[in-house]
Order: sequence, then C-alpha cells, then structure tokens
Amino acid sequence: MCWFVYLIRSADNRLYTGITTDVERRFAEHQSGKGAKALRGKGELRLAFAREVGDRSLALRVEYQIKQLTKRQKERLVLEDELFEALLSELKND
Repeated sequence: MCWFVYLIRSADNRLYTGITTDVERRFAEHQSGKGAKALRGKGELRLAFAREVGDRSLALRVEYQIKQLTKRQKERLVLEDELFEALLSELKND
C-alpha cells in the first residue's frame, strides 16, 4: 500500500501536515469537519502539497520531519520539489 504526506493550508494561512493512503478522501474528510480537530472551524481549506512517499513507516518519519520545520521552511518545501526530494532521500538512507 502506498502512503502520501500532505499539507493543508487553512484560511488563516497555517499549514497542517498529515499522512494517508488516499489524499482526496482524507482532504474531503478534513473539509467536512471529520478530519483533525486542528482544522475544524478554520474556514476554507486548500490542499497545498501532496507527495507519495512509500510505506507507512517512511510516511510517519517524513511527517515528523516536516512537523519539525519552521513555517518558512514548510513554505519553501511547498514551492521547491527538490527540497522534498532531498528530505525523502535522506530519510530513505537512514
């Protein structure tokens, strides 16, 4: 089963990070208020970033690393694919 890491942007410009096997389904759950409590009542949500990472173990490690980034670093990650690829490569080699 293939896992994805994703970032959702809330109306107040915050970035929420999560993992799933089905990005469209999970995003719909967040939009309907059935996803993470952190996104409930935050207004319009937009999917800012989603990438395939492989197995669940790797997805959890990637999610953790992204959550450790500053807001500025997360914004760069959304814009620059090579930053994500470097992060993923580093974690695959651990």
